[in-house]
Formats: sequence, C-alpha cells, structure tokens
Amino acid sequence: MTHAPPSHTPARNGQPTIPPAMIETLRGNATPLPAPELAPGGVSDQPDAFADAFDRFGDARVVLLGEATHGTSDFYRARAAITRRLVERHGFTIVAAEADWPDGARIDDYVRHHAPRPWRGPAFSRFPGWMWRNEDVAAFVHWLHHHNAGLPEHRRVSFHGLDIYSLGESIHAVLSYLDRVDPPAAAAARARYGRLTPWQDDPARYGRAVMQYGQDSCEDAVVAQLRDLLARRLHDVRHNHDGGASGGNGAAWFDAVQNARIVRAAEQYYRVMYRGSTESWNLRDRHMFGTVQALLAHRGDAAKIVIWAHNSHIGNAAATAMGWAGQFNIGELCRMAHGDEAVLIGLGTDRGTVAAASEWDGEMEVMTVRPARTDSYEHAFLLAGLPRALFDWRDNRPLREAVRGPWRERAIGVIYRPDSELGSHYFEATLADQFDAWVWLEKTKAVTPLNHAAPHGAPETWPFGL
Repeated sequence: MTHAPPSHTPARNGQPTIPPAMIETLRGNATPLPAPELAPGGVSDQPDAFADAFDRFGDARVVLLGEATHGTSDFYRARAAITRRLVERHGFTIVAAEADWPDGARIDDYVRHHAPRPWRGPAFSRFPGWMWRNEDVAAFVHWLHHHNAGLPEHRRVSFHGLDIYSLGESIHAVLSYLDRVDPPAAAAARARYGRLTPWQDDPARYGRAVMQYGQDSCEDAVVAQLRDLLARRLHDVRHNHDGGASGGNGAAWFDAVQNARIVRAAEQYYRVMYRGSTESWNLRDRHMFGTVQALLAHRGDAAKIVIWAHNSHIGNAAATAMGWAGQFNIGELCRMAHGDEAVLIGLGTDRGTVAAASEWDGEMEVMTVRPARTDSYEHAFLLAGLPRALFDWRDNRPLREAVRGPWRERAIGVIYRPDSELGSHYFEATLADQFDAWVWLEKTKAVTPLNHAAPHGAPETWPFGL
C-alpha cells in the first residue's frame, strides 16, 4: 500500500533548514559506536564492541540491513559485524543478499562445507563485480566457513542470493539437476527452455524482440517447467521417497526450484522492463521477497534471516517518493508479512570515497562522495556530531518524531554521478516510517575489489577463486 507524501518541511529563504531541536534530539538519543572491525581473513575470537549495540534486535525473525551505496567498505564491515552477532548469540541461520542465486550458491557450498557443483561460468562476473568480489565480503565468508565447521548440518548458516539476473546460469542449474535425477525430464526441460536459451547471455534482447518485434514469448514454457518441478516434490512426499529424486533432504530439489523460479521471473522481467521502471522494479522485489519467504519455510519454523541489500530495497518503500509513485520493495513486503518481527535498519554516510562506475557496464572507479546536501537527513546526522552512531526509534517517540520529515535522502547505486547528485541520487522520504533504526557512519571509504587469487588459507574451490 502506498501513501501520498506528507507536506514538506517549512523553508527558510526558499531552502529547507535542519531545525536545532531536531539536531538536539538526535544528539541526545544516539548510541555511539566504535569502528566495525573484522580481523584479516575473517577469523577472530575477540568480541566485537561495535556489535554490542545490536543485541536489541536479536528477538526479530527478519533483520534487514541496508547500505546507502553499493561500493562502501564500512557498510559491508558493519553488516558483517551485526550479522556475526545475530548468528553467534541469537540463532540466525540464513544470510540472504542482493546477489544472484547461483553466485550465492557457490558461497553457500563453501560456507556449509558442501562439495562444489559444476558451473557454467565464473562467479560474480556480471557487472558490477566489485559489489560482491571485494575484501570485506571475502572476510565475512571466510568467517562463516569457520563458524560452520564444527556444527551439524541443520545448524549451519546458509548464504543465498535473492536477485533475478542469472538467466543462463539458472537454466544450466535446472538442467544439471534433472540430468542427475531424471534424464527424460531433463530432455523435456531442454525442449521447454530451447527457445529461451539463445537469449540467455543477453536477455534484454529477448525482451526487446518480444515487446517491440512480435517474437513469441516463452512464458508458457517456463511456467510449465516450474510446475513440473513443484509436482515432483509433491509426488515424492506422497510416496514417501524424499531421499529419491528430490535429492536427499530436498536441498537439491529446493535449489532447482529456486532456479526455475528465477527463469520464470527473468523471462517476465526482461519483457516488462520495456513497459516501465515501476513494473519491472516491483516484479524484481516481489521475487526477492518470495525467495526470502521460501528460505524461511525451507529452513523451518525456527529459522531467522538477515538480509543485505541497498537501502532502497530494505526500507519501507511506502514512506518514500518511490512508494508514492507506485513502487514497493522487500522492506515493505516484510513489514506486511512479519510485522514487528521484521526490523529494517538503514545505513548512511556524509562523505568519503565509493567504488562505482560513471555509466552502466563501465569500469569501476574510486570516486569522492560529496558532503551531503544541507536539506538532507544525512546532514542532520552530521550536525548531531557523532562519527558513528546507532539511532533506534522503535520505542522512542521523540526520536521518531524528529526524523519524520520529510527530508531528502541520498542513494548511490553502482553508478555515481556527483555532478548531477540532486536529480540522480536524492529522493524525499519520511525516515521514521522507512526504517526502524539508522546506522550513521560519518566518513567512509570504498571497497577494495579482489584479484583472481583465493584469500590466504582458502582452498582453490573457494568461490571467488573459481
């Protein structure tokens, strides 16, 4: 559900100004934070003082951790520290990220000590590679591998991707699964996917061919394939051979179904993207939310999940300009489905450096992030005077009212255009309703991409080394 935007904050001389009372409320209700740290290689027995403040979120079932950019090291390190605490002390067993499912499966194989599966191509090779192939993610994944080492299978923490951009790899995964368990069914799947596979490495061309040039869509075929996989599981359950075609405890079947769902979602996505950004955005976030729900169901009633994604995905869209224009997102859907058991935490910064590109498919650059505009939430947090802090307004009415706004908020994705920041990266929001809490990191630095070598101590099968 979307809502009309509230009236704007009173302006002075034509420009909105941060009220002194807002600054004082922020300053008086902040929890100061030390720097988030994770030892080289991701392994440390030392308690993390940064994470102490986040024990308050341990009773949630779904914790969504955002980021104001896709290329800031401090955001990754903060999320890693928070996630480690939630895993170690509060029973969280799933980490899901704004990444492709097959790429996430490579990490999952490594962190849960599974034998690596055959893949069609290198992991995290799609633009923007630095978003996941970076030193901070490597450190967290290495820690998760060691954390899981002494645990029984059902207690090991899994890692998954939520996104829909893996059409070719997901087709390959479905066919590989069926080749192992049911060759005749694999032949039928190849026939169904046959008209789509020529487009799998450039699916945008498929969408253009269907929407602009009258090419027949493959929708019926990909839906039929997904239905067949779902029916396979029902057959196994009814006939009590869960250890048969579905693959032991159902994990192999579950992975195949998720890949079949991605094929279906991607087929739709690349068609609707030519009808407008709102419809394609909603389809993508609906799929990611559906994957969250599927993961929770698959791991059982006690499962608890941490989600890593951009602020624009994990904050409640209904409290932002995107929601007022008809878009929804994972955060809004989690709030509707899980109520107070979902905690939405945004992360923001004022200035520093960021890894980003100047245009889509461009080379990564380390760019300077401009200081936030004076009519933004980021500037208000800057004026509060704390280099790092947590602001939690769930049960704090004065703080909640102080951040109601609306004010501008900055969002930098994989592309950063500092010369057109206002139009390219700012939007209006009511932060009090968009998030439950906010992590403020005043000055931040860019992620460091990985080279092709595996990190020290990791085996050759480590996912980023493939």
